[in-house]
Amino acid sequence: MVSKITSGFEKASKANRAAYIPFIMGGFPNKGTFVSLLKTLDDGGADIIEVGIPFSDPLADGPTIQKAGQIALEQGANLVNIIQTLREEDLPLRAPLVLMSYWNPILRMGIEKFGSETKASNVSGVIIPDLPPEEAGQWIEIAETYGIDTIFMVAPTTTATRLESIVNLSKGFVYVVSMTGVTGSSLVVGQELLDTIANVKRISSLPVAVGFGVSNPDQAASLSKVADGVIVGSALIKKCLESPDGMAAIKAVSDLSLGIVERLGKSQAAGHA
Repeated sequence: MVSKITSGFEKASKANRAAYIPFIMGGFPNKGTFVSLLKTLDDGGADIIEVGIPFSDPLADGPTIQKAGQIALEQGANLVNIIQTLREEDLPLRAPLVLMSYWNPILRMGIEKFGSETKASNVSGVIIPDLPPEEAGQWIEIAETYGIDTIFMVAPTTTATRLESIVNLSKGFVYVVSMTGVTGSSLVVGQELLDTIANVKRISSLPVAVGFGVSNPDQAASLSKVADGVIVGSALIKKCLESPDGMAAIKAVSDLSLGIVERLGKSQAAGHA
């Protein structure tokens, strides 16, 4: 059976463009606005939506996403009630959902329960940035039982041997981290990064998406020349943080998303090296 995530990439490919994968923090800036942002991103052309789980020690996150996570935590958001929100709210989303959570909240919830609850909430995939593939065996078995794709990350420093192992274990897509560092860092779309993406694509039978630092339509256009998908997170969160209220945040996120989606066409992107 083809996963919903695979179908999301196939839909984008048929439209001759890279998939748009926005990231938003669960429960940020509050529950109501979070739900509205999910619907806005879905209506705005998202092919897959990544939902972050706020955590007190987010090692891979830069200051923008850390701040969003802190605000969500102060609002009482956590893994359990974010999953509950996804299940209980009226969310007829077209785009499949991917949860990004650190391992500690999952352990606290219980690995088996996490698998069953995410499945019940129509979550199609999971990214766990601090779970090494070599230690992921138990989770991978549970994920496969519930039909959840486990998406692993590839860094610029990943060795050839480890790259092959990560690609073989990944389901849904392979996440290429654009740089060494944290989310929201300044991204330069140079030939080295494009070559890295192309190299992963040569090895992987899965779609390859790139994230970390993608902040504007020009960067998205350049990456879409090679990548199957483009992940945008900190730039969307920043729009929310800069907005005076929830309605303004929704409008700002919608405008940026539409601008990015317009630039993801493969033929159009070729003219924006």
